Amino acid sequence: MIEPNHSIETLFEQLGLPAEQAEIETFIQNHRLPEGVQLHDASFWTSSQSKFLQEGLAADADWAEVIDELSARLQY
Repeated sequence: MIEPNHSIETLFEQLGLPAEQAEIETFIQNHRLPEGVQLHDASFWTSSQSKFLQEGLAADADWAEVIDELSARLQY
């Protein structure tokens, strides 16, 4: 079985966001998670983006690792 290989770029594509490295860095600089706020609860997501992020982590889906990476990068 081939393991899925998702990157931060493919996560942004899945979320319907610009996925070029410079655009990702700009997004991260402009969107920060306040302490105690979980990634999927952030106010800057649409409801479908939030649901995708929450389900990706809850099901320990193949997206979980890269979702965790994004969460860490958005921490203050």
